[in-house]
Amino acid sequence: MRAAVLTFPGSNCDRDLAVAFEQAGFDVTRVWHKDSSLPEGVDVVGVPGGFSFGDYLRCGAIAARAPIMSAVADHAGRGGYVLGICNGFQVLAETGLLPGALMRNANLKFVCKPVEMTVESNESAFLSGYDQGAQVVYPVAHHDGNYSADADVLDRLDGEGRVALRYVSNPNGSDRDIAGILSENRRVLGMMPHPERVVDPAHGGTDGATLFSSLLDSFAVA
Repeated sequence: MRAAVLTFPGSNCDRDLAVAFEQAGFDVTRVWHKDSSLPEGVDVVGVPGGFSFGDYLRCGAIAARAPIMSAVADHAGRGGYVLGICNGFQVLAETGLLPGALMRNANLKFVCKPVEMTVESNESAFLSGYDQGAQVVYPVAHHDGNYSADADVLDRLDGEGRVALRYVSNPNGSDRDIAGILSENRRVLGMMPHPERVVDPAHGGTDGATLFSSLLDSFAVA
């Protein structure tokens, strides 16, 4: 199975994300933001964390208009998988591939620490390897991770089972403790915590490895 990992000026988790995909068994291609197309045969696109374009204007706003994002939107429109982590989640929200917005943390401070979350829904290729209601620990590292949406959007996400992960102890003020959400077809996942930083025992935990192996296994079943 093939994964493409994007890189924007200011990305700093692209290599980590590529390694996590490779460790799970994906064939990974790195893709520059000025490219206008994805490699042929790509199954999943990873949009990494960092500070694309220095977080000018709004986090992810400039990256969302990079040439490669048109190809990512087309990929998602065809039913392809997309994983956006931290800044990647911000980019996906700015492109409209996911609803809502990522606002400044409620305490106005950068938060960098491991956080505990509940797997709210395992009905996606990304999280099918976890038990429903399982608690996992991934690190966060963000200043603008406060997920915000109007009540109708939040009710729809809850009602359709599209809240993927919730914080046990909310580090940023996100509405309804939301840490990650899914698209309507459950093939686009945006999340603020970093699963790619906990895929090896040397990282201090391996809770994130299941996300990548689950995704690979879903292709094998298909």
